[in-house]
Amino acid sequence: MESAHVISLIAEAIEVAGVAVIAAGVVIAVALFAGDLLRQRPIRDAYSRLRTFLGRSLLLGLEFLVAGDIIKTVAIEPTRESAIVLAVIVLVRTVLSLSIDVEIDGRWPWQAAEQEALARAAQAHAVVPPETGAGPGARRDR
Repeated sequence: MESAHVISLIAEAIEVAGVAVIAAGVVIAVALFAGDLLRQRPIRDAYSRLRTFLGRSLLLGLEFLVAGDIIKTVAIEPTRESAIVLAVIVLVRTVLSLSIDVEIDGRWPWQAAEQEALARAAQAHAVVPPETGAGPGARRDR
């Protein structure tokens, strides 16, 4: 078998996996949404969970699709035109991924570390109730 054919099959398999991830994500998200509604959870919570699950499925599926496109373009058709098409596809998918990520998390991806540091600092400065008998005025019998 010719190496270009094998690479093409690998790229197609990766793209099929991306489509499968997106399709499975939709099915699972709808099933979870229906389950939430049947359990009479608040519609706002069920809808939020639906959007989050769908968004994460889309992001993962897009990563597979981009990987398949990169393999096809770089390994199979390394022409200037195919590289330009790949650049446009990656740009569009990157913008789409970024917007989905912001929609899910409610913040820019680069703000995650800052928010985590603030949360850790707030937790470290939180007032911790003294343990029974371990406070400064506790009586220590020996």
